[in-house]
Amino acid sequence: MNASVREQFPILSQEVNGHPLVYLDSAATSQKPRVVLDALRRYYEFDNSNVHRGVHTLGSRATDAYEGAREKVAKFIGAAHAEEIIFNRGATVGLNLVASSYGDANVQEGDEIVITPIEHHSNLIPWQQLAKRKGATLKYIEPNPDGTITVEAAAKAITDKTKIVAIAYVSNVMGVVHPVKEIAALAHKHGAILVVDGAQSTPHMQVDVQDLDCDFYALSGHKMCGPTGIGALYGKKALLERMEPVEFGGEMIDEVGLYESTWKDLPYRFEGGTPIIAGAVGLGAAVDFLTELGMDNVAEHEHRLAMYAMRRINEIEGLQVFGPQERKVGIVTFNLDDVHPHDVATVLDSYGVAIRAGHHCCQPLMRWLNVSSTARASFYLYNNEQDIDRLIDALIRTKEYFGDAT
Repeated sequence: MNASVREQFPILSQEVNGHPLVYLDSAATSQKPRVVLDALRRYYEFDNSNVHRGVHTLGSRATDAYEGAREKVAKFIGAAHAEEIIFNRGATVGLNLVASSYGDANVQEGDEIVITPIEHHSNLIPWQQLAKRKGATLKYIEPNPDGTITVEAAAKAITDKTKIVAIAYVSNVMGVVHPVKEIAALAHKHGAILVVDGAQSTPHMQVDVQDLDCDFYALSGHKMCGPTGIGALYGKKALLERMEPVEFGGEMIDEVGLYESTWKDLPYRFEGGTPIIAGAVGLGAAVDFLTELGMDNVAEHEHRLAMYAMRRINEIEGLQVFGPQERKVGIVTFNLDDVHPHDVATVLDSYGVAIRAGHHCCQPLMRWLNVSSTARASFYLYNNEQDIDRLIDALIRTKEYFGDAT
């Protein structure tokens, strides 16, 4: 990515604590390019109206923009039909929808739900709760010491009792890409479905849900240059058509009587109430932006940055990196000896470098790593080698500061 890409993100031109901002927290949320900010402003200035209702011009414009965004998302992730895309608030909502609707209808006492111990809480707690509700068994695929998941380990956990396998395509802490296509085939061999948490994969690589043959795939717009509060759930049409909605009200109904009601066809039965119209418009603009850049180019840029970051970080003595040395996506998680991650992040912020510190919504993973928390630097298409050099310089200063303090 060249400098012209970076220039499209206005927030990056500011100073923080007297230093040019280096934003390395894109795994938490990405920054927004001007085209997305402009799309949001244009919608509210010229097209603001509810969708699927009024026949006036503004209503038609808003509906066209909303449904156009659905078609863009469907094409972006390789869905066969636009109606397989359910708009919602984000990946968390999508995963909960699958657990509450498909899960409640298809999981029975004694069945198994298979996940991994390195999942984000959003892809762990819904399955915990489903297992409790239904009397099912929650099983875990054992990771390798570096956090990678193998098909062989998955094969040991998935049995004919398994009804759902849920896994992130990319770990938000370890930065590893899991073999979801092979795990999908394994799940289907045993009559189970595969649910993919795509929050960390969709922004960073080419995704084709038909090629993966996953049954459900959840994504969040705010991690892929879109607004907050908008995301989407992909589901195979045949599965979605058999599922019951979990939220009820206006817009998702077909006929309403005093004692019985029926639901609209896909995707509207799962989008009750006034939808997130402006968010969808912004997400559509983000998809256009990423499509124009080319996701293969985005992935190559991140891989190059991640490997450069690993080489530079390994130069610092007393710094422990979690996950494999080979990185395909721009996530590097680490701890500095004898310095709490929150202290590391605080000192880095004083130099204008923004990273994440904490358990990253992965407390079971932290226990598996035998730490309470970690520091995480995450890169995206607007970062460059100079940002990483700034990170390394700030880490060296942090180490020196706490070394002097002791």
